[in-house]
Amino acid sequence: MPRNFSEHSQVLSCMNEKQQRYEALVHAFHADIYRYAFYLIKDKSIAEDVVQETFLRAWRSLDALKDEKAAKAWLITIVRRENARRFEKKQFDTVDIDTNPVVDDTVFTEQSLQEADMQRLLLMLSEPYREPLILQLLFGYSGDEIATQLNLNKNTVMSRLFRARNQLKELLSKQNGEKGRHNG
Repeated sequence: MPRNFSEHSQVLSCMNEKQQRYEALVHAFHADIYRYAFYLIKDKSIAEDVVQETFLRAWRSLDALKDEKAAKAWLITIVRRENARRFEKKQFDTVDIDTNPVVDDTVFTEQSLQEADMQRLLLMLSEPYREPLILQLLFGYSGDEIATQLNLNKNTVMSRLFRARNQLKELLSKQNGEKGRHNG
């Protein structure tokens, strides 16, 4: 009986330790992971589902995470894979737009309009340029970290970041030029 009790205590201790590690992981990275998922997916409810699935997979594989410093990169990799899984067997539903009127009763503030405008401009960048820039802007990743995350050469990442910023500048100047014409 004492041996059985000892094994039972060890199992409970390991479970409690895993639970604490998981809760710390969620607490530390949930907001960043959601923000990244939202930028990838552009839909709040789907991003929430992908983040939930990401943390479920993280729980299942938590014992495989040996280096706590790599946790954020590990979670981002899971998000990217979960996002890709959505399209593996996806059958897109079509709806007749004329039979489903859309009402938008959202109230916009100046800051939310600027954020939405910047997000729209970021989404206009092509995927190879957008993703490294988002990783740099949202997470503050260095070129090396982005290269590791995206399995790219650092020079390729730096080139894409440079081109992404130039494309954003062009889009902003084009947008500001159009605003000037309309206003004046």
